[in-house]
Amino acid sequence: MHRLFTIALLAGLLAAPVNAADNNGEAQRSYSPTATDMIVDGLVIRPLSLAATVVGSALFVVTLPFSAIGGNVDEAGQALVADPAQATFGNCLGCIPGHQERRRRHD
Repeated sequence: MHRLFTIALLAGLLAAPVNAADNNGEAQRSYSPTATDMIVDGLVIRPLSLAATVVGSALFVVTLPFSAIGGNVDEAGQALVADPAQATFGNCLGCIPGHQERRRRHD
């Protein structure tokens, strides 16, 4: 467990500079992932996101009766299944979260 936490922390630290702004504080208009971004994403971040999707799906099924009683099945499904699945399968390789929204705004 400690090793998994260390890997996740390292992945987060390595991916953080990818979202840096240019010198004048505006987001870069034409972001293209570098080879390093793609390698880190493919070898570290995507497998961790896939694991989070699998674990979240299992937790969702186990806690479904309680969510149904509490009336928050949609919120639980979004947080435990949909968000991790989006992080795993919804972004291009090497793209940072939010990249596609920024790309649409600038195009």
